[in-house]
Amino acid sequence: MYTASDLRKGLKIELDGVPYEVVEFNFVKPGKGQAMYKCRIKNLITRTTQDRTFREVDKINKPDLEERIVHFSYEDGHHYVFTDPRTFEEFSLSPETLGDARYFLTEDCEVSLLRHNGQVIAVEFVKPFVEKEIVETEPGVRGDTATNVTKPAKIDSGYELRVPLFINQGDWVRIDTRTGEYVERVARR
Repeated sequence: MYTASDLRKGLKIELDGVPYEVVEFNFVKPGKGQAMYKCRIKNLITRTTQDRTFREVDKINKPDLEERIVHFSYEDGHHYVFTDPRTFEEFSLSPETLGDARYFLTEDCEVSLLRHNGQVIAVEFVKPFVEKEIVETEPGVRGDTATNVTKPAKIDSGYELRVPLFINQGDWVRIDTRTGEYVERVARR
């Protein structure tokens, strides 16, 4: 159990059975009265943020969170199978649980799973960038050199992203798995 004075940026707390992460934190001491802790907290399940004020005497629960590094093994129909490298236990996750992360999975990539009360609530790649091949895009228009002009493109998993005009079908690109955005073109050996 935490007290309000334990609050700081990055701390994970539980309110009404829901896990939150403190995103912003301010200590406020008015001229009269009790000190207050004003926080912006992010719901770890829905990813929404809200502002919350705690008094010095408030007690805050610690969430039952477990972080585990696993390896992606293969896709089995509509489920994605992962292996725990320590126990070699295999388990599968649904596309809904993985969200957009399923588009960036590559063979044997490492993924960090955050569990709350045994249920997976967040999936994050250990390496934040992945390299994928562009399988479908329109050819760039010659002479269209305006700054930051982009076009839609698809990678092999079906994910669609915006890329610069000079990217062609068959090119390999680096994608930020946290945002799903194009980073740069890469040369494949």
